[in-house]
Amino acid sequence: MFSSQVDLNDKTILVTGGTGSFGKRFIRTVLDNYKPRRLIVFSRDELKQFEMQKAFDDPSLRFFIGNVRDKDRLYRAFDGVDYVIHAAALKQVPAAEYNPFEFIKTNVIGAQNIIDAAIDVGVSRVVALSTDKACNPVNLYGATKLCSDKLFISGNSYAGESDTRFSVVRYGNVAGSRGSVIPFFMQMKDKGMLPITDERMTRFWISLDESVSLVMLALDSMRGGEIFVPKIPTATVLDMAKAIAPQATYETVGIRPGEKLHESLISEEEGRTTYAYDDHYVIRPNFPWWSHDETNDAGELVPDGFSFTSDSNSWWLTVAELTEMIAKVARTNEDDLLRPTIP
Repeated sequence: MFSSQVDLNDKTILVTGGTGSFGKRFIRTVLDNYKPRRLIVFSRDELKQFEMQKAFDDPSLRFFIGNVRDKDRLYRAFDGVDYVIHAAALKQVPAAEYNPFEFIKTNVIGAQNIIDAAIDVGVSRVVALSTDKACNPVNLYGATKLCSDKLFISGNSYAGESDTRFSVVRYGNVAGSRGSVIPFFMQMKDKGMLPITDERMTRFWISLDESVSLVMLALDSMRGGEIFVPKIPTATVLDMAKAIAPQATYETVGIRPGEKLHESLISEEEGRTTYAYDDHYVIRPNFPWWSHDETNDAGELVPDGFSFTSDSNSWWLTVAELTEMIAKVARTNEDDLLRPTIP
């Protein structure tokens, strides 16, 4: 977990995409540790909001039905908000290849709507969630998230004299989230055969709790324009399958349209402005207006030529470690897909 001293007591926080895996865990973490003035869930799906209202009983909670494509609704929702966590996105790689402009409308135009509304209404801080697929993207989804990241970083320039600041957190696959391969493999394991894209394929892994902790770190330490990247481990997709279904057979089905064999969290080009800390990296914005107090900063500039990729990562998870991680996910995840697998 990442260390932060952010104080969310008596704050009004809004989470876009708040009924998703991250949003639910973030909401639970805030309610367990702070006493916010208001905690707003902003999302499109009324059924998911209804189910979440039944699961979370707290007087600070508010539920707004809305879409980040609708700027007018964002202006209304952001009224009086201190912090915005932007988790709403379309995320499925194959779907993006066949429905590209739908992803652009949500992930890119929606991001600009968030920026405009936050500045105009006077939100203090915005943290946007990104993905390793935004680093040197090869698919439409990754390209939209790269564009979104660039918009949020430049949003600090648009803010002018406003106090609104924007930063980004970028991480890999979230263990146990609805889009993760873990629940898919768990559903398939009783059939005795798991489909593997490529035995060489590697991915970064992070838990839901760690992703929430990273957002808290960003809220605490952001000056505006940074990309926060966690130091997280790598595992092959094949080892993940072995951890979930050790007795199963595996069929190689090939890489889907738009997929990479390996992912990157920091490119060599981004390494030129990347600083390393004990448990994370910060990619600082390369703008003349941005400055940092080096005397109170424990970060060190990474070596020339540095990059952070899943195949060259020095931290690899063994099958035994993956098994332990999956068991923990099954015990703590609120997703119904995982509940039947709890030991």
